[in-house]
Order: sequence, then structure tokens, then C-alpha cells
Amino acid sequence: MEILKQINAPQDLQKFKLTELQKLAEEIRTFILQTVAETGGHLAPNLGVVELTLALHRVFDTSKDRLVWDVGHQSYVHKILTGRREQFSSLRQYGGLSGFPKREESIHDAFNTGHSSTSIAAALGFALARDRMGEDHHVIAVIGDGSMTGGEAYEALNQAGQFKTNLLVILNDNEMSIAENVGAMSSYLSRLRSDPFYTRRKKDIELLLQKVPAIGHSVAKAAERLKDSLKYLLVPGMIFEELGLTYLGPIDGHNLANLLVMLKRAKSLKGPVLLHVLTQKGRGYAPAEKNPAVFHGVGPFNLKTGELINNNPELPDYTGVFGDTIVDLGASDMRIMAITAAMPEGTGLKKFAKAFPERFFDIGIAEQSAVTMAAAMAAQGLRPVVAIYSSFLQRAYDQISHDVCQQKLPVVFAIDRAGLVGADGATHHGSFDLSYLRHLPGISVLAPKDEDELRHMLYTALKEEHGPTAIRYPRGKGLGVPLSEEYRLLPWGKAEILLEEKGANVLLLAVGSMVHPALKTHDLLLEHGVKSAVVNARFVKPLDEELLLKLAVKYPYLVTMEENVAAGGFGSGVLELLSRNGLNHKNVLLFTLPDEYITHGKPEILLELVGLTPQAMTEQIMQHFALKSKAKIIPRLKIFGKQISGR
Repeated sequence: MEILKQINAPQDLQKFKLTELQKLAEEIRTFILQTVAETGGHLAPNLGVVELTLALHRVFDTSKDRLVWDVGHQSYVHKILTGRREQFSSLRQYGGLSGFPKREESIHDAFNTGHSSTSIAAALGFALARDRMGEDHHVIAVIGDGSMTGGEAYEALNQAGQFKTNLLVILNDNEMSIAENVGAMSSYLSRLRSDPFYTRRKKDIELLLQKVPAIGHSVAKAAERLKDSLKYLLVPGMIFEELGLTYLGPIDGHNLANLLVMLKRAKSLKGPVLLHVLTQKGRGYAPAEKNPAVFHGVGPFNLKTGELINNNPELPDYTGVFGDTIVDLGASDMRIMAITAAMPEGTGLKKFAKAFPERFFDIGIAEQSAVTMAAAMAAQGLRPVVAIYSSFLQRAYDQISHDVCQQKLPVVFAIDRAGLVGADGATHHGSFDLSYLRHLPGISVLAPKDEDELRHMLYTALKEEHGPTAIRYPRGKGLGVPLSEEYRLLPWGKAEILLEEKGANVLLLAVGSMVHPALKTHDLLLEHGVKSAVVNARFVKPLDEELLLKLAVKYPYLVTMEENVAAGGFGSGVLELLSRNGLNHKNVLLFTLPDEYITHGKPEILLELVGLTPQAMTEQIMQHFALKSKAKIIPRLKIFGKQISGR
């Protein structure tokens, strides 16, 4: 690491020779591997952009030039080179470096990212602002080929060609986003990749034309004047040229010397330029090269063997339970279709894709298209299941409302990663889905208390038709409850009383991932001599109005618990119900996520931070309702503040 230790700012790269930079590339790969093996993170994408990032920082000055990383999961090398090497061991940990670019971390991070296909639009905005303000700096967007399946990328390319401002778009083409890429653009880029001799062939044709007696030289000149018409004959890059961008490439993204030459050339050109760079995801680490999808975003692993470290191997995770259930149900119902947006493995649909390939559709990073396509399938009598992460489904809000809910179509949304997801932070937390779904007319919103209830919810949603249905569940391991051998139909819109003790005066209404903490809170309250009842609401919409109104009259103290923001969430729905029925319940306490974008860190740390642990909720219930403890010793439980800091 002798060279890496000398890099404290990007300017330090200027003092090294090419051979030293090549050695530095290998040192960086080793450094990233050692760190991510401990912390987890996006390994394969970063191993693939080492040389590209070195070249970018050698040619451009990101203290004034604007560099935007699409998604941002490939920005580790950038962070290391821009003064954050010593902090890199804190990657994705609470209080440490984010796994994505953050403006509050460094002046070299021009724009916060985390979701796909936004970089070109952001870079275009920077370029237009630069022109308007009379400034003189370069703007670069680095976008992966997987992000080119997202519609926003094409919208921005079209606009870049229209405005014709100076802008460099680097297409980092590694043949995949997380899973293998799909669609016509992927096929098109494959054709470009398979034609590495484009430049030589162009030259050959020019020479051939010039050899034609009398007219050859004139023909060659005419071709050059006609906007390099040879490109029309040879195909590569024409879609980008037609959009108004100058196309360069494809070039080897691991050839540092060539990268430096091409970046300098691109830097000198006027107008929008697209540089097509070919890279290998996971480069330099055999397990990641062999299984780049597995090592795209990975937890801690054994660096020598590449084996993942599983802390609870015996516990099934929600994603896996969903995946097994839809395969099981799909075997007996040919109408069931499974749709995902570039996440077949992350959503648990890999098994369904293998078992029923004709009924599985991965449409790339295009959540809007996934939802509208599902709506049309449902209109034809099929039973589509759209499996998308909570934070990514936000991108298809209009389609859920306009195409699904307005037509009352029985699309089932399997919403993974609901609630706090951990190390990926604010861009990936599922903090808002109850709110952005509950207010849509006609949709049902469900949340299981455990992995077994998830199976029955999916079975019920597909067995019966209740219009649009969303089932949201958390990331990670389940509770380890036994899985029922037989599926059962859940009574639609009905909650479940889990505990109801004689003499209880506190009602705990919990939904989804907060049901188990509610049961623990019940036990802690009991230690104080305070009895409570616990209800698994199950349905955020429709609420079990009959039961909730009955219980609200019975219990003087009412508590709701959810892993969602307060505005428009489950607790808000309960209050609306009480108000509509003239029950002005004065003793109500809502436990929710705060009105903040929550930072990254282990979920257990974040839940403690926002006061959603059983201990914190018990303490706050006692204080809020001024309940007197009958215990001999009152435990002093720390309640964490509601304000969430940036890091």
C-alpha cells in the first residue's frame, strides 16, 4: 500500500508515472477487498471501476468539475482518492462513511445519489447552471449500462442533444446492473462490444475509397462532410449520434493509458459527448468475477474463500419465504405471473424464473413499466405479482394510482425492504410505503407479523380478488416461527387479538415488523405491574373498524406501533377512524419513524436511535400516560432524541 498511503487528495495522482498508477490500481483493489470483507458493501461494481476512477481524477479536478455517479454504489474508489481513505473502515456503519456519494461528506461529491438512471439529468442540470452563471468547468456523468434501462436516462440524453451544452457522459458497460441486463439496449450494446475493430474498419473503408480511380478521394471527403456517414454504414454508436451526442468507443476500461488519452480527447470536444467504456464487474477477485450478482451488494465474507458469513443460517429470511411461496402457488395457478425490475435475486424470484420462465418477466430498471404492464395483465384475467423494494416502488407511484387503482385491477405488490434496511441508508429505507399507498382509493395494504403470516397473506391475495393489494415486509431474517403445512385464507380486513388480559388498561396496536416488539413491550410493562392488550392489525387498509372501535372504547390508553413515518401511516389511519366516529380519544401515543431521512447503520442501532425498541417504548408509555410503576426498581431506559443527524 506504499503508493496508496501517499494519496490524500486527487491532486496527488499527478506526481505518479503510468506504471505507478497501474500499481496503485492493484493496491486499491486489495484495500477495498480487505475493507468490504469486514463491513459488507457493493464490492463487484467498485472492483470494476478502479482504472476508470483513477483516470477521471487524473484528467479532471472534482473540487470544481462536477462528477455525478449514477446510483453511486460504485463510488468507493472515488471516496478513497478524495481524502476519505482513513475513514474507509467505517464504510456503511452508523456515524461512518455512506456507501453512496453524499454532498455533506466532501466537496468532491457533487450530488447525492442512491437510485438508478438519474446521473445524466443531474449532470445536465449542472451544465446548464454553469452556462447560465458564466462559469467554466467540466461536468461528467458516469452511468452503468444497467441504468440505461431506466426511462429517465433516455429523457436526459434526448435533452442533452437538444441543448447541446458541453457535457461528458461515460457509459460504464459491464454487461450487467445487478442481474444480467435485459432489453433492446442491452442487445445493442452487446453488438457494440462485439465490434472492437470499428475504428480500424472505418479507416480501411476510407483507404479503400481513396484508391478508387479519379473519384475515390472526392467520395471520401463527401462522406466526412456528411456527418461521418461511415458511422451510418457501420452501426456502432448511431443511436447516441442520432440523439445529438458525439459517440466515442467502445474502449477497454482497464487500460489506464488508453483511458487517459480518450478522456483528454473527450474533454476537448464541444457539446455533449458519450464515451463508451467496457469494464469487468468484480475484476481482480475471482469469486466476484465468477458471481458478480452475488458480490454486487454483499455482507461480510471470508476473503480467502469468498464464502458469505451468515450469522443466523437456520433462520429463513422474508425474501426467501416469499420466493418459495410464489413458486408453490404458481404451480397450481397458471394465471400467476411474476414481474421484477432488475432484481430477480434480491426479490426472491430467481426460483420462480427457473420453474416458470414463460411466466417470469424482468423488465430492467423500469419500475413504471413493470406496474403498467402488470395492470394490463390483470385486465386480461391474469394474476400478476410485482416484486419491488419499498424505496424503488416510489418511482412508480403514478402508475399504481392511475393504471392499477383507478381501474380496480387485482395486481399484487410484494414490497420487500419495508422499514429500516440498514447500511444502505436514506435512499433505501422503506419509510414511506404505508403513507404513499394508504391514501389511494381501493387498494388494500397488508403487513405480516412474521414469515408464516406472509405466506398466508400472499395466498389470500391470489386466491381471492380484492382489487389492488400491497403486502409489505422487512429485509432480513424472519422470527424463526414454524411454517404451516397448509395455507389458510385470512379474513379480509380483520385484525388479530394476540393478548388480552383481564384488568388491562393499555391497548398496543401494532402492524408488521412492530408486532413482535409490541409483545416484548407488553412483557416489560407487566414488570411494572401495567397490564396491556396486544393486537396484530395485519391490515393497514382496510382497518378492522369494528374491532378497533370496540377496543378504543374499552381501553383508556391507546398506543400504535409501525415502522413507517407518522404522516399518512397506520397510526394516522387509526386516529382518522376514531375522529370519523366521534371518539376524541385523549390518551393516544403513536410510535413511528421520525419526520427525517434516517442515516445508515445497523437496523438495531437505528431502531434504538428513533425510539422503536421495546425498552424505549415501554419507558415512553410509562412517562406519556403518567403510569406509576409497581415494580420495586424502575429501570432507567434511555430514550433517544427524535432528530436524526446527517451522519
